[in-house]
Amino acid sequence: MGTEIHPTAIVDKNAKIGKDVYIGPYVVIEDKVEIGDGCKIDAFANIKKYTKLGKNNHIYAYACIGGPPQDLKFKGEETYLIVGDENCIREYVTLHRGTEHGGGVTKIGSRCLIMAYAHVAHDCILEDEVIMANAASLAGHVIIEQGAILGGLSAVHQFVRIGKYSYIGGMTGVAQDVPPYTLVAGERGTMRGLNVIGLRRRGFSSKNIKNLKKAYRILWRSGLKKEEAIKKVLEEIPDDPHVATLIDFVKRSERGIITTNKSQLWE
Repeated sequence: MGTEIHPTAIVDKNAKIGKDVYIGPYVVIEDKVEIGDGCKIDAFANIKKYTKLGKNNHIYAYACIGGPPQDLKFKGEETYLIVGDENCIREYVTLHRGTEHGGGVTKIGSRCLIMAYAHVAHDCILEDEVIMANAASLAGHVIIEQGAILGGLSAVHQFVRIGKYSYIGGMTGVAQDVPPYTLVAGERGTMRGLNVIGLRRRGFSSKNIKNLKKAYRILWRSGLKKEEAIKKVLEEIPDDPHVATLIDFVKRSERGIITTNKSQLWE
């Protein structure tokens, strides 16, 4: 179809625009921006400098992509927002660039859905196929692993890691790491079990889910201390890659694992 730029759009002469790109009315695209092939930028969206978009992204009306960090230490350094391919970024979404002390880049993977009014702060990393529902918000330095889902109006504390294929319920505050495959809910989020429905939708077999349930019970229902529970899981379920992923996440957690809905984790 060829690239189409509405006459009311303002596109900096130094911006790099790919093939078959649509740029709608009153869009503003600043200097040092790269827009990949097949992207669609709807009316009134703003693509700020130092932003790189991959292919076939759809940026909806009034989204602000690549804005400067909301960080008092930021002094205008050259930092970046890098977005992958085939993402859907809805109305009024804000995605901020990284900071120099945080690695200098915010990264969005591919095939993510970021719904209206959601916010991704500086130095965050979203892996592929993440969903953030309306008005979900991430503080700085958050990592969201592949396929995780954040419910509407949820909020994630800085430096938290959200494990792959986990589910965060709507209006949930998350202050510590969320293990892969789990479900977290509540005003102050607590772990409520496995995200069984989500795992089935992702094609996990009954055996996979059975093993993860067993690992969950040992880790968070047996009363064992952390190292004892990990050892027992590895002894009893030695060859399941998903269980191995869960254990690796627990071992590497820096903020600590979010509490369960029964008791404090590993008291």
